[in-house]
Amino acid sequence: MAKAIKAKSKTASETVGRYRIGIYPGTFDPVTNGHMDIISRAVKVVDKLVVAVAVNIGKGPMFSLKERVEMCRAEVAKLRLPVKVPVEVVPFDTLLMHFVQSMKATVIIRGLRAVSDFEYEFQMAGMNARLNDEVETMFLMASEHNQFIASRFVKEIAKLGGDVSTFIPKGVNARVIGKFKK
Repeated sequence: MAKAIKAKSKTASETVGRYRIGIYPGTFDPVTNGHMDIISRAVKVVDKLVVAVAVNIGKGPMFSLKERVEMCRAEVAKLRLPVKVPVEVVPFDTLLMHFVQSMKATVIIRGLRAVSDFEYEFQMAGMNARLNDEVETMFLMASEHNQFIASRFVKEIAKLGGDVSTFIPKGVNARVIGKFKK
């Protein structure tokens, strides 16, 4: 009787022969359940994920860079990830492609909520590809229950006294409420 030979499936990094580092950039002001969903799914396609928190002064963030990094780190630490992949939260204040190169990353992860996000993200992916064609941009669609969540809506609703607790992690919600009580 012949023994059955089981083929071992290869990971993405074994197939291409390198360790894949992915960058998930954003302002994360504040970090939402939608962001956490993208992080939970992005770890399935990379060997390491770097959540890159942008300074992004132009957007007039509600939270300081330090606060946003702290919130992201706290929430990432609580995540029950589907695979064992290191996730690091790092602030950055440079051109995204310079940051990607400094981290030796090969993939940029971007979350899309709706078709309206796609046009802007498509243009950014094209520009980034022109800057460095060794880096791929991967789009992950928001899960159906997170498609409408945007940090700017969360801030607006909270500012006007609305309940945002279903849109953001519990620890973040406490900090958002604290911001508006001042």
